[in-house]
Amino acid sequence: MTPPVNDPRAKTPVWEARADLVVIGSGVAGLTAALRAQALGLHVLVVTKAAVADGNTRWAQGGVAVVLEDQHDVGDSVAKHAEDTFTAGAGLCDEVAARSIIDGGPAAVARLRADGAKFDVAASGLLARGREGGHSAFRVIHAGGDATGAEVERALVARAGQAGVPVLEHHIAVDALRTPGGRVAGVTVLDRHGVPGVVRASAVLVASGGIGQLYQATSNPEMATGDGLALALRAGATVADIEFLQFHPTVLFTPGARGRCPLVTEAVRGEGATLVDGAGRPVMHGVHPLGDLAPRDVVSAAITRRMAAAPGGIDDHVFLDATSVDGFARRFPTVHAACAALGLDPAVDPIPVTPAAHFSCGGVVTTVDGRSSVAGLYAAGEVARTGLHGANRLASNSLLEGLVVGQRVAEAVAADLAAGLLADPARGRLPSWTTARTAERDSLQRVMSRYAAIGRDADGLAAAGSVLDLSVQDSPLWTQAAVEDAALTVVAQALLAAAVRRTESRGCHVRTDFPARDDGWRRSQHIRLSPSGQPVLADPIPLEGVA
Repeated sequence: MTPPVNDPRAKTPVWEARADLVVIGSGVAGLTAALRAQALGLHVLVVTKAAVADGNTRWAQGGVAVVLEDQHDVGDSVAKHAEDTFTAGAGLCDEVAARSIIDGGPAAVARLRADGAKFDVAASGLLARGREGGHSAFRVIHAGGDATGAEVERALVARAGQAGVPVLEHHIAVDALRTPGGRVAGVTVLDRHGVPGVVRASAVLVASGGIGQLYQATSNPEMATGDGLALALRAGATVADIEFLQFHPTVLFTPGARGRCPLVTEAVRGEGATLVDGAGRPVMHGVHPLGDLAPRDVVSAAITRRMAAAPGGIDDHVFLDATSVDGFARRFPTVHAACAALGLDPAVDPIPVTPAAHFSCGGVVTTVDGRSSVAGLYAAGEVARTGLHGANRLASNSLLEGLVVGQRVAEAVAADLAAGLLADPARGRLPSWTTARTAERDSLQRVMSRYAAIGRDADGLAAAGSVLDLSVQDSPLWTQAAVEDAALTVVAQALLAAAVRRTESRGCHVRTDFPARDDGWRRSQHIRLSPSGQPVLADPIPLEGVA
């Protein structure tokens, strides 16, 4: 009989498994890594806290930004893609790392297509291309019109099933096992009923996605709670650029909506749709040379300013006029269905939209091979900070990064294992079941949305920090909800610490009290946990060679 979660016996794992590599998360980065690692002969186990096909990847609408020479990308180049990425990243991209990842895009897409992913084809027989915010060319390949993430996830899940990759569904990773020397050697997990287990492994890959649930409105699913980021912090890893939380400019506005809101892909604007306010005046006129296709931070900030300037104080949305887009329902079936559910027809009705939390540009500091500052701990996808995104992600670079780094991290793990650089899993110490400082989720989401969203200032950030400090209490991590709430709490504290200190506006970090960019701040801020478990700003740790 399973003991209740408040029973002292629940602190002791009731089962144990072993692997060479345990992958936390089953999105594009995690499954790409698992497939490659298994092909290299590693014993792999994927742990995911929902069903294998759930997660953020399947909600990605836009596509994969990639330059494919065999598809006759006339006038475009990998170099131009890199320059667009650097411009969007507002001076904080690691240019060497970014070029490396972008260079790996064509081969990664070729592998994905070989694994069965089907992308949309134009009348010419070549892959169809879209253009999104910040891109200087039509280079975004897509599937199902606006269902690229769903197709990528479908193909990877199908391939993993064919390859027999073992997946432990409905389990959440809690903490890393560590050796006396500090290397990671596995993870503890909980199932949906709070029953604990342990997976011993020489390598742990965190590929658990983003942190959108820090806010009341987000494009992210309910599992995007940052628990992989928190696990990495507790294991001693460094995170960086956590203050750069991208808000997607156009999420479908629904009065009173909370949680995940339907995305209106930026490719709609790429096809000619324009943002207007309630009076029909263009939002982006005179704001940026690219107009409605400016980088996301620029568009989100412009919408926020226009809403704040509305008669009567503040409006809660603007409109996306897509009535000029031919064949809207065929080109954007997912968006069309979401609009139809609200009784809207984009062919004749302007679409009400508002910015919402979308993508974390920062995360666990890693190399382009996914190695972190802690031996045995790797990260890939949105949870990682490779240096590709800088202060603001270029549209559709996220699936690209997951595909490229997912492949590379598997190869890095295999190389590190072969070189004897990783721990013997038997030496991993089972942690005492963690107790962590935890705030009540609804209160945390309200204060973060009010004070730490698009427009921030010193007073608001201080207020948010005070509310969190007063509301947290120690909580044992014996349930999935407790693990998630503790993760949201420590990630919120880290974000606030970095946002308070960065006294400038750069990328998607907008300070209303410091509206200008200050190139004295052209650097990343690194954060680690103090011995008491508090996020503290730390000096950068160089990552050279293997972990």
